[in-house]
Amino acid sequence: MSVVSAVVRKAGSMLRKWPVANMMEARGAGKATLDYVSLITDGEGGLTRQLGNFSFTRVFQAGHQDPSFQPEAAYEFFMPALSNRDIARDIARDVYSGDVGIVQGWQFYDPHEKPDRYGDNPPRGAFSKMKEQWMSQSQKTRWVKTAAIAFTVCLLFYWLSPRGVDVYNGVSHNAPSTTSGNSVNKLDAGGEQVAVDSPAGTARCTKSYSKNKPLVQYVLMIDAGSTGSRIHVYKFNNCGPVPELEKEEFEMTKKEVGGLSKYADDPIAAAKTLDSLMAVAMKHVPENLKGCSPVAVKATAGLRKIGPEKSEAILKQVREHLERDYPFPVVSNDKGGVAVMDGADEGVYAWITTNYLLGKIGGPDKSETAAVFDLGGGSTQIVFQPTFKEAKDGGMPEKLAEGDHKFALDFGGQKFELYQHSHLGYGLMEGRNAIHRLLVNDMAKSKSTDKSWESKPIVHPCITPGRTREIEVEFSKDAKKTYNFTGPAEPSASHASQCRSLAERILEKDKDCKLAPCSFNGVHQPSLAKTFAKEDVYIFSYFYDRTHPLGMPDSFTIRELHDLAQTVCKGESGWGTFDSIPGALEELKGREQYCLDLNFMTVLLHHGYDMPIDREVKIAKKIKGNELGWCLGASLPLLEAGSGWSCKVKQIS
Repeated sequence: MSVVSAVVRKAGSMLRKWPVANMMEARGAGKATLDYVSLITDGEGGLTRQLGNFSFTRVFQAGHQDPSFQPEAAYEFFMPALSNRDIARDIARDVYSGDVGIVQGWQFYDPHEKPDRYGDNPPRGAFSKMKEQWMSQSQKTRWVKTAAIAFTVCLLFYWLSPRGVDVYNGVSHNAPSTTSGNSVNKLDAGGEQVAVDSPAGTARCTKSYSKNKPLVQYVLMIDAGSTGSRIHVYKFNNCGPVPELEKEEFEMTKKEVGGLSKYADDPIAAAKTLDSLMAVAMKHVPENLKGCSPVAVKATAGLRKIGPEKSEAILKQVREHLERDYPFPVVSNDKGGVAVMDGADEGVYAWITTNYLLGKIGGPDKSETAAVFDLGGGSTQIVFQPTFKEAKDGGMPEKLAEGDHKFALDFGGQKFELYQHSHLGYGLMEGRNAIHRLLVNDMAKSKSTDKSWESKPIVHPCITPGRTREIEVEFSKDAKKTYNFTGPAEPSASHASQCRSLAERILEKDKDCKLAPCSFNGVHQPSLAKTFAKEDVYIFSYFYDRTHPLGMPDSFTIRELHDLAQTVCKGESGWGTFDSIPGALEELKGREQYCLDLNFMTVLLHHGYDMPIDREVKIAKKIKGNELGWCLGASLPLLEAGSGWSCKVKQIS
């Protein structure tokens, strides 16, 4: 019998004394017991064949739970039988890791290991103690990964968060600029610290979207109207791809001062009327930004009436006064810095203002743009973006006809093809005069050579019933005469219809239309019903001034405007519906021509512009707290390079 066989038999006898439960615990399953028993009883070949898969540590650990088990005895049986010293050394390691001790008298060691690794009292230096207290390798790996992820997140946050600014050193708007903005607690153009809520800073962001623009810009726009001048001081920030209007300061000249045209023979006095407006700009624009805040003066139709020679003299004096006495750069002549504004530009600028404030242009919103109808004193403007149906198979596509009415606009990276027209002579004041003149001419025709009627009151269906008003009627530039107009003695529903009839006649719908379709007075206009059927329509200026005080909502139909005119034309006997509207009765009693105004507006929209009677319109004076009109639309282009101005440089004496 070989030594191995004898050892196996003795080992098997000893192992069979262990409790079966301990054997199961050693491998974690009942099948493990059979595996161990089979290994021991399989003889020398089995031991040799399966030794690599046998866990001595598990066996000795399980046996150690039995008080009768003696590990030294097991070594005495096993170790001499194993002629392979490498296997014996592995067994010794396995036993050591199982915490069952080292057999006395046996010295298994690896020449590459540190001395006394398997001794009873291994060395316990400072490093060993630290290592015992340290976490396992897998725990260390997890902590290292977690720390690395946290560090990466913090680093990305630091990189992506806004930090740092460039100092604004001025910009030329005659050529591409290379500036950037101001920020919180950073140097401004004057080298001082700037807070985000200061006039030179902004709370919207801390850095300009574009490196070629400062963080904050101001624009001064003066509207030189026929009855007075107004200044708009706009503050913009460049936090996004399109400038954002942040604040507006507004001021008008006093009524007694009047407009520039009032001083036709005194250009110096005309220029000085703007001083009260410029004082507002001096107050609200930060000192360090004044030299880079452009100012423009745009006169409307009122200045045209005094003739080109006088108007040019006034505009020249205005430019000299602003350039000499104020720190703001004046927009150049070739960019219309101080000039009479063309009617087409006035309407388009109003369209830009409205759609910019609505967020329909210059931003992510790609919805349909809104149309604008502006009613001033001397003219009315219409601007909209028509949409044409796709062409049928083989047909030519419909599109906006060529002509002065076509306006190509490039704004905020988008291109728009607009229809626009300014109807001179069809503003509210001009409309009133045209209706009065028409009524007088009708009377003159009916009376033939009898002139006595001219000194008597003339019954006017557009004047409030029972009221009388002396009105000067202009027949030509040099022919004016005052007449006494009186309203009907008794209120009647027919008076409103008679007034509308007069308004329809002055629009001259039957005038020759050279390019169809036409709106009125022979002017080409795409059909609103076909090319702009559902989009928003905004009406403002006098449209707002005459309807809002009477309690009209922000949105109403033309039919509702028609009904309002009917009620107003009844006179005080029919004004009971306005009792609950603060200030409405005072407004009506103070304006004998209210009936005329409302009927003219109704006719202009429905009969003139061919809008369906049930089409909804929106009135507004402000959007998001900002005034509507052309001024904002004219100011926005001045924020871009090449807009005709450059920063003023202070002279050091």
